[in-house]
Amino acid sequence: MLQWTCIVWGLVLCCGFGLCSGLVNLTLPGQHPDPEAVAIQVHRKVYGSITRRHLLQDQGSDCLTGNPIDDCWRCDPDWQKDRQRLADCGIGFGQYAFGGKGGEFYVVTDPSDDDAVNPRPGTLRYAVIQTEPLWIVFSSNMVIHLSQELIFNSYKTVDGRGADVHITGGGCITLQFISNVIIHNIHIHHCYQSGNTMVRSSPTHYGWRTKSDGDGISIFGAKDIWIDHCSLAHCKDGLIDIIMGSTAITVSNNHFSHHNEVMLLGHSDEYEPDSGMQVTIAFNHFGPKLVQRMPRCRRGYIHVVNNDFTQWEMYAIGGSANPTINSQGNRYIAPYDRNAKEVTKRVDTDEKNWKGWNWRSEGDEMVNGAYFVASGEGLDLKYEKAYSVEPKSAFYIDQLVMNAGVLGDRTKNMGRWTAGPGAKTGLDSDDYDYGDDYDGSTPSSISYPTSILILIGKSTPRTSRNMMTCLSVLLWWDLEGRQKTDWSGIEPSMLKLEFGQGDKVDMTVAV
Repeated sequence: MLQWTCIVWGLVLCCGFGLCSGLVNLTLPGQHPDPEAVAIQVHRKVYGSITRRHLLQDQGSDCLTGNPIDDCWRCDPDWQKDRQRLADCGIGFGQYAFGGKGGEFYVVTDPSDDDAVNPRPGTLRYAVIQTEPLWIVFSSNMVIHLSQELIFNSYKTVDGRGADVHITGGGCITLQFISNVIIHNIHIHHCYQSGNTMVRSSPTHYGWRTKSDGDGISIFGAKDIWIDHCSLAHCKDGLIDIIMGSTAITVSNNHFSHHNEVMLLGHSDEYEPDSGMQVTIAFNHFGPKLVQRMPRCRRGYIHVVNNDFTQWEMYAIGGSANPTINSQGNRYIAPYDRNAKEVTKRVDTDEKNWKGWNWRSEGDEMVNGAYFVASGEGLDLKYEKAYSVEPKSAFYIDQLVMNAGVLGDRTKNMGRWTAGPGAKTGLDSDDYDYGDDYDGSTPSSISYPTSILILIGKSTPRTSRNMMTCLSVLLWWDLEGRQKTDWSGIEPSMLKLEFGQGDKVDMTVAV
């Protein structure tokens, strides 16, 4: 009897490298006097944006997504003529992070990072250490492989829109004792430990840096910070760490993948200045191969709103030392492991102690057996006092997070490109799934499909083995959109098909 056989071939290629941390101890003032009011404001913006979307849909417009950050600037076809408008689009606790707004534009033309003490003009390092406000853009696609941690000065926006920019290498991004930074539309990955050397932090100062943690982004004693539309994966320590009195921070529209300890909020259980920490985590996609800490909170007030969590391996949100966690309108998709269905985890704390912590869930969608263990005295009453409108459910999650990560990158995960400087640069493959032990000693890359080949044919039993007879249909989709081909009536033969960036796949079809 004939039976139809479908064979799907996927080819995976990659990219990669790393980021950094910080040292010392300082607490900056910046706590919002009414954190509940900020949470209300986030909801008003979300629902206002969704309402505008519905009105425009009725008029035949499909521009708006309901995501208030993106709807603030992406519907303008001439947004490139007013890049600094982005600084007015923030929400949540980090909404006053204006970055380099009002400053000059600085164009990164040189992807090198050879000298951490005397960086060349045209490099990213030269820009971020300057004292004046700067809006930093990129002349073309590039991979910036850092030699040491990239230490920022205040009032900087790194705006990767219009280019495919990857920051990797030694001790990636450090925001230490500064304020007003926006990092937007950048790939940050394969960051490893660096240090025990001199690194410049301003035009007038450089100093000895001890060994960094290898975080993707280390926010250390800083305030008014906004991380938006970045794709982060494969770092030595955390993808984002927010510690040592940092506050007034929004982490939004990012895509996280391939990592163990994703995000840490709070230095230690004993560090009381983190009690004033305020962080909004909104519209992010916590994607494949993540284990835990999305985030892991110590003290502070954390607003987790309209994120998409897909199959963590241990837990999604954890905490200790009595943080306030406000979870609203998220989608939590539990893993298949029946022992890992709980969204929450109280770390090293007895129930008698955490029962009084304010952890609450409203309008969250629980999928595949996921469940959120709420806590706190008078939880319902306090929650009702916090909002002036009825929160939406997670029904809108797909449209709110549909563009999470670097814009225009179908994979959200290390990206590739076909033109411009760096287009031929190969970040050779490694086999890291989580990357928390990445030390920079091996070439780095993350794989993703660039093409899919589908063969549909008939199989007939033979006396010695089953073999494929003639192909009736052969379809090849190039995921980068370069090619779509349809062949019929292919004779049995040896097929050598070209995929992606010149990589080949041999497939034998025998009779």
